[in-house]
Amino acid sequence: MKKALVIGGGLVGSLLAANLSKRGYRVRVFERRPDIRNVELAAGKSINLALSTRGWKAIEMAGIKEQVQSIGIPMYGRQVHPIDGDEYFQPYGKEDQAIYSVSRGELNSCLLEQAENKFQVEMHFDWKCVAVNYENSTAHFKNTKTSESHTEEADLIFGTDGAFSKVREGMQKTRRFNYQQEYIPHGYKELLLPANKDGDFRMKKNALHIWPRGEYMLIALPNLDGSFTCTLFMPYKGKYSFEALENDEKVEQFFKEQFPDFYEMMPDLLADYKSHPLSDLVIIRCYPWLKNNTVILGDASHAIVPFYGQGMNSGFEDCSVMDELIEKHNGDWSEILPEFQELRKPDADAIAELAMRNYVEMRDLVADPHFLLRKKIESKIYDKHPEKWMPLYSQVTFSHIRYSEALTKGKEHDRIMEKVMAIPNIAEKWDSPEVEQAVLNEIK
Repeated sequence: MKKALVIGGGLVGSLLAANLSKRGYRVRVFERRPDIRNVELAAGKSINLALSTRGWKAIEMAGIKEQVQSIGIPMYGRQVHPIDGDEYFQPYGKEDQAIYSVSRGELNSCLLEQAENKFQVEMHFDWKCVAVNYENSTAHFKNTKTSESHTEEADLIFGTDGAFSKVREGMQKTRRFNYQQEYIPHGYKELLLPANKDGDFRMKKNALHIWPRGEYMLIALPNLDGSFTCTLFMPYKGKYSFEALENDEKVEQFFKEQFPDFYEMMPDLLADYKSHPLSDLVIIRCYPWLKNNTVILGDASHAIVPFYGQGMNSGFEDCSVMDELIEKHNGDWSEILPEFQELRKPDADAIAELAMRNYVEMRDLVADPHFLLRKKIESKIYDKHPEKWMPLYSQVTFSHIRYSEALTKGKEHDRIMEKVMAIPNIAEKWDSPEVEQAVLNEIK
C-alpha cells in the first residue's frame, strides 16, 4: 500500500486525505495547529465561505455531501443595501441555484471528522513542518508543544499548508522556480452581527448581503445560529480607509454615514470593531507545483482574494481533478502529477484575475443602473438561448467550465455587451427583438 503524506489539515488537506484514503492509500495528515474539533468555534473568526458547484463535486466524490449540507445555508442571490434607497435582491442564477454559506471552522471540523472516522486517515496535530527533502520524499516536523522532532517518509507528499506554505518555501530555493506574491491595497476586518433577542436573523436569511460603496464595501453571510459574519473590505490608505478610522469617533461616524441600516442593527459596533484584527489580502502565483514526488495544492500553489467566493472551491476542484487523474492513469503518479499541474496552472491564474475583476463589480457596479440593465439583458439571453450564452458568474459558480475558458468567454461577453449597451435608447428597448438579435449576431 502506497503511503501518502498530507502536510496541512485545513479544508483542502482534509478533503484530499479523504479522497486518497478512499482510493486505497495509507494517508497521514500533519497539521501545525491544534485539532480544531477540540476548540470552541465562534462565528466571525474568518471570512465565511461560499460553497458552490465546483466544491460540491469534490465533496460528493468523497461521499460526504449530506454531512456538509447540514452545516450550510443556501444563498440565492445578493441583497443589495444602497446608501440612499431601498434594498433590493439580485438572483445569482436560475431560480433554484444557490451558493452555500458555511463557517470555515465548522466545515474544517466536518471534513476532519469524516477523513479520520469514515476513511481511517491518521491525524497528527501540533506538528509544524520545518523542511521537506524532495529527493527522498521525507518531511521533517517539530512538535509545537513539546519541541520533539519527527521525520516522516512517504511515497507521495502533498503540500496543502496554505498561502505561506513551508512545502513551497523549499521549492522556491530550487532552480527555475517562479514565484510572485502580491498584496492588494485593500485589507479586511471582521464584524459579527448577532441574532436578535429571539434568536432570529436580523436580515434576510438566504442571501449574501452587500453594501457597495465604490472603493470599499461591507458584506454579510448568514450563520446557523442566526448571526451574520460580516466583512469590511477597504483600502489601507486614502479618504475612506482603515488608516482614516484613527479613533472611536471616526469609526462610529463612518458606519453611521456609510452603512446607516447596518449601524442601527449592531448592538455594540465599536466594541466589535475593536475586537477583530485587521487582515491582509494576498495573491500567490508560482510554478512548477511539482518537485519529484511532492506537489502543492490549494492556497499553497494559488492563493487568491475572496471576491468570487472561489478560494476554497478552486482548492476543492484541485482535489476532484487529482481524483479524476488517478482514475485516468490507474494510479501512475509519473503521469498524474505532471498532467495535474499542466491542467490546473492556467485555471489558477484565471480565477486569480476573475476574483479581482469581481471585486470591482461587488463594491461598485452592483448599484449602477447601467450595469443592472446589462445584467437583465444577459439574463434574458441566457433564459432563451442557454446553449449560446451563459453569464460569466454562472460559468464560474454554477458550472464545471474551466476557469481559463470562463475568463476568455467573459472577455468576449464584455466586447459584445459594450456594443449592445451603446445602442441608442437601450434602456427603453432592452427587451425588444432588435436587442436580442444584436446579441445573437455577435456570438461566434
